[in-house]
Amino acid sequence: MSESTAWTVADATAGVRLDKFLATDERLGSRGRVVAALDRGKVFVNGHEAGRADAGSLLRRGDEVRVWMDRPGSSKPRSRPTAAGDVAILYEDDLLLVVNKPAGLLSVPLERKSDAASAYQHIETHLRPSGKRRPLVVHRIDRDTSGLVVFAKTVHAQEELKGQFRRREPERVYWALVYGHPEPAEGTWRDHLVWDSKMLIQKRTRQGDPHGKEAISHYRVLEALPGAALVEVRLWSGKRNQIRLQARLRGHTLLGEQRYVYGPDSLRSIVFPRQALHAYRLSLRHPADGRLLSFEAPLPADLAGLLARLRRSRP
Repeated sequence: MSESTAWTVADATAGVRLDKFLATDERLGSRGRVVAALDRGKVFVNGHEAGRADAGSLLRRGDEVRVWMDRPGSSKPRSRPTAAGDVAILYEDDLLLVVNKPAGLLSVPLERKSDAASAYQHIETHLRPSGKRRPLVVHRIDRDTSGLVVFAKTVHAQEELKGQFRRREPERVYWALVYGHPEPAEGTWRDHLVWDSKMLIQKRTRQGDPHGKEAISHYRVLEALPGAALVEVRLWSGKRNQIRLQARLRGHTLLGEQRYVYGPDSLRSIVFPRQALHAYRLSLRHPADGRLLSFEAPLPADLAGLLARLRRSRP
């Protein structure tokens, strides 16, 4: 198995042990391969890495079980990603880097926050000993959002990658924990948004507003929880703070949200120190040869812990 492969647990396999589920002929084919995959950090359940201690855990309907024997985007197996300071590098070659940015770190430096650390600075330090150029920005995610970000190493690669984002070609998938249970459980959020440069927030505007931009997100509920839901959001457009505002507009504010909060949100009771949003999956074409590169970043410890806490609160 050289590519990431995922299965969704159906009714027929709900309640089955993780190791038994994976050992079937149509999956990994043997208990030995399952144990090896668990030992090497190749198995993820709902985005959270599973080890040998999790082999006996019982799966539930709708769980996503994913296995990859090679790190996404690389032909060489990696048991663990390399690191640039606080940033995990999932893939690197002569033209680009794909990193897993922790929450609390800017993607790139901001003039108004000149003293705040950024993933860019960590990568710049990582490249300095080799005499390579500074990283070039392709896109970014919010400071308190964790997950996948890509940087280029050459101007040509940067232009090619940014062109893909302008054409909305990359697959960009986020996982979010929101208040309530979106209805229907799968659908599309469509809005026209405008950026307020004074208040530094995104606002919904009328369709005919010449300053407004169309914002489209496709969502589906992965798991209903007490008072909350784990939601997968696939971006069609990628406006600043898009998911955070679109969820709020529909009464499903992200847990931990501090900017897009008003009215009844003041009564929310689930405590979390940041918006519960993670850039989980990213797929794009290599700027040199066009081959597809696909990456996933499992939920970080804080979000995985929050999800576990919500699951334990079920009656």
